[in-house]
Amino acid sequence: MENKQRIPLAERMRATTLEDFVGQEHIVGKNKLLYRAIKTGSVGSCIFYGPPGTGKTTLAGIIAKLLDANIEKLNAVSSGVGDAKAVIERARSQKQMFGTDTYLLLDECHRWNKAQSDCVLQAIEEGSIYFIGSTTENPYTSMTRAIVSRCSVFEFKKVSVADVEKVLKRAISDIEKGLGEFKTKVDEDAIKYLAFACNGDVRNALNSLELAVLSTNVSKDRFIHIDKETMAECLNKRPLSLDESMYYDYLSAFCKSLRGSDTDAALYYAHRLLKAGIDPVIIARRMIAHASEDIGMADSNALLMAISALIACQNLGAPECFLNLSHAIVYLCEAEKSNSVYKAMRMAMDDAENEREDQVPNHLKNHPSTNRDGHGKYKYPHDYGGYCAQQYMPDSLKDRIYYVPSENGREKNLIRKKFSKNGYVQKKK
Repeated sequence: MENKQRIPLAERMRATTLEDFVGQEHIVGKNKLLYRAIKTGSVGSCIFYGPPGTGKTTLAGIIAKLLDANIEKLNAVSSGVGDAKAVIERARSQKQMFGTDTYLLLDECHRWNKAQSDCVLQAIEEGSIYFIGSTTENPYTSMTRAIVSRCSVFEFKKVSVADVEKVLKRAISDIEKGLGEFKTKVDEDAIKYLAFACNGDVRNALNSLELAVLSTNVSKDRFIHIDKETMAECLNKRPLSLDESMYYDYLSAFCKSLRGSDTDAALYYAHRLLKAGIDPVIIARRMIAHASEDIGMADSNALLMAISALIACQNLGAPECFLNLSHAIVYLCEAEKSNSVYKAMRMAMDDAENEREDQVPNHLKNHPSTNRDGHGKYKYPHDYGGYCAQQYMPDSLKDRIYYVPSENGREKNLIRKKFSKNGYVQKKK
């Protein structure tokens, strides 16, 4: 048992088969693309990205185990170009001598610089290695485009509360790898609290559970009793004074109070959530969404205020950031409201998905200049004082209007310029 304790519970409980893996049903559920690829041994180069503790490294390890292939592991933080080149040389040798594929599993893959990424490009293209990277960052913005374009990208979501509960109960009862050798009684509400409060991070949940068990004295009945308060201490959070259903009710009430411009109600619900132990970042993120959905162009400064509140929450932390959060809540509530941006987005999204005759007008195409069929007739707006009358929409959508300014706030001063069948119309809202 002594050697087992030296390995973190989260590492011991790491799933080793696809059947034991929990979460991410949208990509590894039965008959999903990645599930089929794993089962048929046809997994190509791919990138897993998403929040910490959601199973990215675990799934990469399961794939490596199931494939009849050579496995190389690197961490982008500690590896360099030399390490990558050595892996490639070994992979090429294995391919030539035995016909064996090699998978390079790279943790924190967003930390590789351009030189490190470029050195594996040719090997990926020629099939000398297959690349499986895992990262918490969005690869489309944090990694070199050349690598991303050669990989299938799979986004991991936070693990559901029910799935986290399943993992925790398995860890409590598992004698071989978990805490089953301890005489432990964990209250049901403590398990539910931990599964909810870990915010979808299975690693954090297991580490907190292990700390709770190892740091709690044996009771007179020779059992280790873990209640909700003990679990909250080990998670380094205050125990929530509301259950999951109440949490979503209060969060819904906060959002609707923002939309309804009730400053007092929004402040109350926000601080009710904060007192219950909710991460202030959650509230700030909701405010960012509402700043564009419910305020939009009526007062674009609302978005800047919401983003500033998020930065304060991330850099200052609780309780110092509460003042900044409250400042932003008051601003968003008192701001003029308009959902014109939201409505315009929904209409544009619908057309982008359903329109099939959307040919780009000839004068907007990236063609060499020619006077045939409208090519080369693009008018450079700055030659006409910043605006000139010309068609930008495809013919099939040229009369479509998505964005209609409201009469609220700064938006009422906008002049709308739109092409129509009768020519160009400038309409002041």
